[in-house]
Amino acid sequence: MAIVSLSRFISLSIHRKPTKVFTFQFSTASYVDKFCTLLQKKQSNVEKTLALVNAKLDSNCVCLVLERCSFDMSQMGLRFFIWAGLQSNYRHSSYTYSKACEFLKIKQNPFLVLDVIEAYKVEECLVNVKMFKVVLNLCREARIADEALSVLRKMPEFNLRADTTAYNVVIRLFCEKGDMDMADKLMKEIGLIDLYPDIITYLAMIKGFCNAGRLEDACGLFQAMRVHGCFPNAVLYSALLEGICRYGSTEKALEFLGQMEKEGGSCTANVITYTSVIKSFCEKGQTMEALRILDRMGARGCTPNRVTVITLIKGLCAEGHVDEAYKLIDKVVAGGAVSNGDCYSSLVVSLIRINRLDEAEKLFRKMLASGAKPDSIACSIMIREICNEGRVLDGFFLYDEIERMRYLSSIDSDIYSILLVGLCQQNHLVEAAKLARLMLEKKIHLKAPYVDKIVEHLKNSGDEELVTQLSRIGK
Repeated sequence: MAIVSLSRFISLSIHRKPTKVFTFQFSTASYVDKFCTLLQKKQSNVEKTLALVNAKLDSNCVCLVLERCSFDMSQMGLRFFIWAGLQSNYRHSSYTYSKACEFLKIKQNPFLVLDVIEAYKVEECLVNVKMFKVVLNLCREARIADEALSVLRKMPEFNLRADTTAYNVVIRLFCEKGDMDMADKLMKEIGLIDLYPDIITYLAMIKGFCNAGRLEDACGLFQAMRVHGCFPNAVLYSALLEGICRYGSTEKALEFLGQMEKEGGSCTANVITYTSVIKSFCEKGQTMEALRILDRMGARGCTPNRVTVITLIKGLCAEGHVDEAYKLIDKVVAGGAVSNGDCYSSLVVSLIRINRLDEAEKLFRKMLASGAKPDSIACSIMIREICNEGRVLDGFFLYDEIERMRYLSSIDSDIYSILLVGLCQQNHLVEAAKLARLMLEKKIHLKAPYVDKIVEHLKNSGDEELVTQLSRIGK
């Protein structure tokens, strides 16, 4: 094989993705045809005609109809989707809402939902609250807050009254958009029409205020909700506590955590709550104080999880408290909270980040010797750093050792390319060929940024066997 043809071979993948073949029962295909035939006629009050098709709806049928309508019948497709959501034997899932947005391009053409509402009005269709809720949920999936508000405002034109659930959809959209003034206006509007905000309303608002950095408004709303007969739960407490940790002081966070611990019941602090506070202390450079919170949660029977421990390890190392990190690992592993593999993998990565590569490598090799399984992140970063030091052969031997222990199931595919480039550049062609064969067996392709470097080296090597191997793993 000529070396000059290598680029062409490397740019192609030998493993082509198989074409997906969708199969469905004949009855489903028949129903899809019937629905689409009716929709193509674009009749007035098409919903009445659709009801004549005695079909058992499912998500497959609905998605196939929407896909057919996506080319030139978007409005009729949306009307079908709304109608389908009203049927007693079927209910839209989050998946079908997602596919509806995709096929009908709701986000790109948000006016479509208002056009359908207007068509209902012009054709004097029989419309109910449930139909509007389907439309509002579609707006939520597409994240179009302004159109959702317009839909909500259209309800009185059909002599329909929005309930708290409908308002919640729109309020949540404006909270996610960051328009807390409009969200607050809508929440106050609920009270003016003899409705009451519920826990979902308060959760959306408090999260929204926190995300907008309006901590005082969030805390004020939290206190006010009790007056209106709505009592917070652990989820709402945690949402506010997360905001306090992000924008408030650590003292305020501890005060609020104490309030949760005192209240107990459905508001009892859980591992997520404690981890949020621990993370806040670590981010503010107070990791030693964060360790006290770990003791505090343990005293209340709350076991730390992997995220809690990794957060502390990262924080301790960043502040230079490496000895404390080792002590922490001994403590949590003895307690059975987190595996030693997870803990030491995190410590390896943290040591590398503070430029203590030698210590990280010794720890990593000690893990392998003791049978503690390092995770894919630790494996990838360790090998990459060794290669960055120019010790590519050491990196390959470490890779080979880990491979023999079957620890590389999810290693970063870039590492293979980095190793292969380095081995070729340093003329370790026996090891390069071995790695190329392993990549071929594992169906791991050579990453595009490294192809030119490989080609440049092999132009002068004349190793046709290696060229052949690489031509089969190129991408």
